[in-house]
Amino acid sequence: MRKLEDFVPSAHPLRSIRVMANDALAKMDRLFAGMYEADVKGGRPSIAPEKFLRAMLLQVLFSIRSERQLMEEVQYNLLLRWFIGLAMDDVVWVPTVFTKNRERLIKHDAVIEFFNEVVKIAGKKELLSGEHFSVDGTLIQAWAGHKSFVRKDSDDQNNEGGNDKGDFKGSKRSNETHQSKTDPEARLYRKGKTASESRYMGHTLSDNRHGLIVNARVTCADGHAETDNRLLFPFEGAPTIGPFAHKEEALRASETLGIQIVEGDVPNPET
Repeated sequence: MRKLEDFVPSAHPLRSIRVMANDALAKMDRLFAGMYEADVKGGRPSIAPEKFLRAMLLQVLFSIRSERQLMEEVQYNLLLRWFIGLAMDDVVWVPTVFTKNRERLIKHDAVIEFFNEVVKIAGKKELLSGEHFSVDGTLIQAWAGHKSFVRKDSDDQNNEGGNDKGDFKGSKRSNETHQSKTDPEARLYRKGKTASESRYMGHTLSDNRHGLIVNARVTCADGHAETDNRLLFPFEGAPTIGPFAHKEEALRASETLGIQIVEGDVPNPET
């Protein structure tokens, strides 16, 4: 009888990704045990958290837009089943079960720990220089529509320019006066000639040797992210400077701090 692995090409990139992911997951047993200790008195859960993390990784790698779509594709895609660790005849989780376990993993910082373990493995394989980095950012669309933004000082019925059907045409809206009732941390933000949308800002720190991301974070789209020192130097232990009123001031300060790091002969500033 053929196994699922027999259907995966030997040179498929997911093979090497799965090996590294499994190495990282093997070091997280203590965290997983603590996550479920209150519920099952220290025993392992019925569904291994390793499978959920591998499924979440697939959702990112293949840009699958929702958990429901992810579950649908796992149902018939043998490659996804193999990567997650599901047998050919295993029942795929319903979206609500996946969502509940995802929230548990995020609550216990399992996703962050998983990322950090992968970075450590990359360091041991000498895939990181630890000396030269690049910081980049992007806008992330929030799951909050324009109609969810209401005045902070009144209820939905009394919003300026709005009505009980959520009609906001002709009304002025800003982050100072309005807030989303479905996602309070989302901000109205526009860049260039794009329309103002509810968004977050994503930031990554990449090691220049192979372009691997060694740090990432998401912040509110408040327009000050580029002047925040923790984004210019987001590694642990970075001194606190700023924030700055202008981007030019932040760049000058970052250059000064960079020179201090180099002159201080710190070989691995991110650690």
